[in-house]
Amino acid sequence: MTAAVTHPPRAILHDPEAGPPSGTRRLLSTASGPGLGAHEAHWGPPGAAPDLIAEILRAGLRGRGGAGFPTGTKMGAVVQSAQRTGRRPVVIANATEGEPLSAKDRTLLAQNPHLIADGMLAAARAVGARQAILCVSEGRAESIRSARVLVEGRSRRDISLRLAVTPDRYLAGEESALINWLDHGRLLPTTAPPRPDERGLGGRPTLVDNVETLANVALIDRLGAPWWRGVGTHDEAGTALMTVTGAVARPGVYEVAIGDRLATLLAAAGATRSSGYLVGGYFGTWLPIEAARTAALSRQGLAPFGATLGCGVLSVMPVAACPVREVARVARWLAAQSAGQCGPCVNGLGAIGSALQGIADGHDTRPQLDRWSTIVQGRGACKLPDGAATFVRSALSVFADHFAQHAAGSCTATTDHHVLTAEIGAR
Repeated sequence: MTAAVTHPPRAILHDPEAGPPSGTRRLLSTASGPGLGAHEAHWGPPGAAPDLIAEILRAGLRGRGGAGFPTGTKMGAVVQSAQRTGRRPVVIANATEGEPLSAKDRTLLAQNPHLIADGMLAAARAVGARQAILCVSEGRAESIRSARVLVEGRSRRDISLRLAVTPDRYLAGEESALINWLDHGRLLPTTAPPRPDERGLGGRPTLVDNVETLANVALIDRLGAPWWRGVGTHDEAGTALMTVTGAVARPGVYEVAIGDRLATLLAAAGATRSSGYLVGGYFGTWLPIEAARTAALSRQGLAPFGATLGCGVLSVMPVAACPVREVARVARWLAAQSAGQCGPCVNGLGAIGSALQGIADGHDTRPQLDRWSTIVQGRGACKLPDGAATFVRSALSVFADHFAQHAAGSCTATTDHHVLTAEIGAR
């Protein structure tokens, strides 16, 4: 019997004795808990690496928010900008989690909040900042409560932590839009250059990192690059948090070692019959079912499919569901998330959504869809058009038969699951 997620993704943390598929649990270690005393009893005192940026570069940590940019390189750029301009940097910890299919950041905030605070303080120390801001979406009441307690309890005389409650919008996860909102109350992306490391919040060099990234910064600061590189692959070390949804018996947040097999994670989550896999969320890429035999959860392992881990989402499309209608719903939602300031979003994403809906309704609008999904790529102030185009074009390839059936006026789906849109209606 096909299992489908008809509710927001749940943070299901499995038996600590069993562990995740790789047998490695770090970020979601249940031994520390929410208390600072228990946290430090488990991990030891906060780290104090003499050159944390160099240690992070040796570790090879990449950002876990979606782009996968080398964290040490980003931190180094902030330091260089501060030296050049004489302006003190600021750190922003992004826990807005605008991706509707993701639950990893709020799970980490509930499960291991002090590791996030450790990372914020360590990053601030490394770049010379005296303030670090934890950003949480207004739609996450429980996360806001946890974050408020955290920043009030962990602020220091030399480095203050504060909480910013952001609009519950997809664009809040985009770093330039987030900075613009913190500065001016406008959730609008800005063009680069300048990048945030050059001129960010209040014109100061700004380090913006996802909270999972900062939790890893804390581990590297405490235990060093060699320890951190003890799991993962030679080219890409560490663990990653993956939110698994869709046609699985045990949906939830899993911690996997980079390089674990896709098939192993699917088995751990109890995947049932499916027609394709979405990796990376709404900015992600669809993989065919054959990918489960060969794909590994790493940049190198997903490269043959044109995919990355992105924001750490794996969604399994039930074989009985209609991928055309699912993709059309998401495309229309992404169009509605546009900031409304760039033509590729205002016109292009709307046209893509309309063309997809046309196919879902039995009209052959594939030529228009192919045209618009090509035109919008590489344009606009942010990457929203690029992400939408990748999502749609990979769906056209993986579900080619379904799109052809719809264009001819037929559909073999037996149920309307709303697998990819379970949380949209509540946002």
